[in-house]
Amino acid sequence: MPEVLKEGEAGGKTLPSHTRVVVIGGGVVGCSILFHLAKFGWKDVVLLERDELTSGSSWHAAGQIHTISSDPNISRLQGYTIDLYKEIEETSGQSVGLHMTGGFYLASNKTWYDYLKRERSKARYMGLNQEFISPEELARRHPLIDPKHYLAALWDDQDGDLDPSGATYAFAKAARHHGAQYFTHCGVTETKQRPDGSWDVTTPKGVINAEHIVNCGGLWAREVGHMQGLNIPVQPMEHHYLITEAIPEIAERSERLPCGIDYEANIYFRQERQGMLLGTYEPRGTPWKVDGTPWDFGHELLPPDLDRIADRLELGFDRIPALGRAGIKDMINGPFTFGPDGNPMIGPVPGMTNYWCAVGVMAGFCQGGGVGLTMAEWMIDGEPSIDVWAMDVARFGDWASPDWGTVKSTENYERRFVMTFPNETLPKGRKQKTTALYDRLVAKGAIMDQGFGLEHALWFADGPEDAHEVPSFERNRSFDYVKREVEAVRSDVGAIEIANFAKHEFKGTGARAFLDRVLAGHVPRPGRLTLTPMLTEKGKLYGDLTVACLAEDHFMLFGSGAMQEAHRRWFEARLPDDVAYENVSDDWHGIAISGPRSRDLLQQITRKDVSAEAFKFRDLDQCYVGDVPVILNRISFSGELGYEIYCKPQYLIRLSEAIEEAGADLGLRWYGARALMSMRLEKGWGAWALDFRPDFNAVESGLDAFINWKKDFIGKAAAEEQRASGAEKKLVTLVIDVDGIDVSNDEAILRNGDAVGYVSSGGYAHHVGKSVAMGYIPSEMAKDGVELQVEILGEMYDARVQGAPLYDANGANMRA
Repeated sequence: MPEVLKEGEAGGKTLPSHTRVVVIGGGVVGCSILFHLAKFGWKDVVLLERDELTSGSSWHAAGQIHTISSDPNISRLQGYTIDLYKEIEETSGQSVGLHMTGGFYLASNKTWYDYLKRERSKARYMGLNQEFISPEELARRHPLIDPKHYLAALWDDQDGDLDPSGATYAFAKAARHHGAQYFTHCGVTETKQRPDGSWDVTTPKGVINAEHIVNCGGLWAREVGHMQGLNIPVQPMEHHYLITEAIPEIAERSERLPCGIDYEANIYFRQERQGMLLGTYEPRGTPWKVDGTPWDFGHELLPPDLDRIADRLELGFDRIPALGRAGIKDMINGPFTFGPDGNPMIGPVPGMTNYWCAVGVMAGFCQGGGVGLTMAEWMIDGEPSIDVWAMDVARFGDWASPDWGTVKSTENYERRFVMTFPNETLPKGRKQKTTALYDRLVAKGAIMDQGFGLEHALWFADGPEDAHEVPSFERNRSFDYVKREVEAVRSDVGAIEIANFAKHEFKGTGARAFLDRVLAGHVPRPGRLTLTPMLTEKGKLYGDLTVACLAEDHFMLFGSGAMQEAHRRWFEARLPDDVAYENVSDDWHGIAISGPRSRDLLQQITRKDVSAEAFKFRDLDQCYVGDVPVILNRISFSGELGYEIYCKPQYLIRLSEAIEEAGADLGLRWYGARALMSMRLEKGWGAWALDFRPDFNAVESGLDAFINWKKDFIGKAAAEEQRASGAEKKLVTLVIDVDGIDVSNDEAILRNGDAVGYVSSGGYAHHVGKSVAMGYIPSEMAKDGVELQVEILGEMYDARVQGAPLYDANGANMRA
């Protein structure tokens, strides 16, 4: 094991020639990863910092900490981070300056009150200690706040603040205590990979050969990535906060004031000595150093510009009058790195070997500990302990260009405290990827969204002039439009574009054996389709895929478009020499047709016999449809008789015209993703990233029904153990007694007032006319007719477990 550095010698020792891991960047995230790797047993790890620790954005961070996040698992990791500070303080002997004051989130209008009710519902099943307090109680706990502006406040006793530099050094010193090393004034100038997959990391003090490298470059994440030809779509943004002079009302107090966030005013605030710290996110964000962060930037700040935040300051002074009476002691304007959706980008980089990143961690002192935990688990154990898809770097592909990253990161900065509704689509960075049908669908009234960079239709209005949405927590203006799309599929025939499904192609003599190993289900014979889960070594779900056997040595897998790079990473890490693999998602677009008249339509545009006897459910063929070459699958996610027709992009317009011409007399209607999601709820079918994800195993999710237990496969031992011991929770379908509003996801499921589970997805099932939710509850409650409650915007609604699909329970329609 390398020699452990003594106190004060962090920058003075000779670099080792070899180490297991080099962490590049000495901010709070890099130091946390170093600490967790060493604590969990990888002692031979090194961190390299080009200046002093914290010499990026860590040193000038506001240091406010909280647990609330849009993703429940990120909230869990933020809670872990806050709890961890006591441990690293004791281990390192370095104070982190932690003040656990508690904090509140302020609702000054109904919209933000509804948002906080949703957050409170999440907290119920996550076990977080959050409660609503009245404006009067708010004023008692924070006498400087004028309570007349607020309807309510959500209180969280885990919130508070800390010393950013102290916390960073505590991680570094605790890492050293466990055997790790860190070197300051030792910047990385080159990274070069050897044929064996290891990395030569060049610094002014020498070259280290490392099995793995981790890009924790922070403000320099892009530059570190460029050393290896990697473009990371993050962007440093200028960010202001101010610190006031002493405020008499604070000076007279014996207890520290709690911290807070006022969403409508777009401010966060906390006590700073005898004054207050007030921060805000400008309505027009200012990207900093778009062309690249200078290597010599360090402990500097940027010139403040009060005019950019004047309106927010006025709101702050109005709502906390003492701020307006106090003088400004310091004005801080420093750069922080933001990502396109506000979440970090962590994990192994797809297409690269042993190259990891943990960048864009804007809320580093809330999330740094959790990111370090996750990265260490991933590197040592092969997978994290919880689903971290919301942070996985694989959620972006090569379409996420540097300019796109700047545009979306700026949008995210500007919307930091701006409501985004469940039915809302964001305007910036759009049309990054489109299909040949984009303009045609928009001309028909399509409301578009993007997934993995690709535009797809959500629903269809009566034309472009009618194509707009009204953001809402309640049922929105798309309701009636989606209903007619569903009824068209149920009664006649509908068409939906399916370019956004992922397609993975495998060829070679070893393709069948390889897929038999990585997939838990049956691998079909030529001309057939099967459905199969894909599991991790620990038996957790990592895919829900359709397998098409085009020939004995040629297969196509169809699955989640969002997961396509994560699945590519998974396949390539395990690929044998006798299998050729390619992610061909962009090479195959297509259209699915569904409904009782879909066979009549299809037969008009193909010479192939598609009668029920000649082309059975889960058959496939490579043939001609609409006079273009296609892969034709007889399968449908709508629950009706249906077909997926995949073609090369250059044939898509011809295929669509053929479908429209043949369907003109059959009641054909284009439909979008919302109608599809409504129909799958009626069938009780889960969706990837909602009901199916690595938080769950096959037995809990019901996907064990698709496992071939007679063969060996990745995760089999764990899956057999899970099957033998029985699932503690199960995925169920609930019908809710509610009108005018439906679940979206993450609402608490309760029994007798106690949270017993949560909603993984849901909405309105238009054909059966019921509000439906899917979610995980204890197995003993997962029985037909069990009475529960679901919390929606703070109200409890009765719900019943459904023992069978609400529509076509035996699947006769899709097998017709």
